[in-house]
Amino acid sequence: MGHQEKQSIVSIIGSVLIIGFYTLYVYKNHVAGDPEILNDFRFWGKSFLWLIPIGIVVQIVILILFAIGNTIVTQEKMPDITDERDKLIELKSIRISHWIFVVGFMLSMGSLAFGMKPSVMFITLLSSGFIASLASEVAKIIYYRKGV
Repeated sequence: MGHQEKQSIVSIIGSVLIIGFYTLYVYKNHVAGDPEILNDFRFWGKSFLWLIPIGIVVQIVILILFAIGNTIVTQEKMPDITDERDKLIELKSIRISHWIFVVGFMLSMGSLAFGMKPSVMFITLLSSGFIASLASEVAKIIYYRKGV
């Protein structure tokens, strides 16, 4: 298994852990005591604004720890150079991710158009972003194994 595949697997695990722990934290500290808060736009705005930097920082820390741990265990340096194949795989995985997010965004806006609660829109939006992130990493693994 190549370095890029390992990094994608670590990124998938990190994304699942981040979204899982953050969702659990928000539920226990905010939603469990007052389920009506799910209809409050201010709550959703704060939740999203906190999730973004927390997710980025934790993902960076996870990838740094992975790079250090992988170097210690395998005695291999991280590849410094990305070639055209790596760039093409990155572009294809980003394209897949963007399409999934766009479909999720349209579904979330459609939920509002059909008169559903605001919480449905935000949950759909959050889910589509999470699924798009996972799909991007899975696509990278598939492209590195299969070839482009």
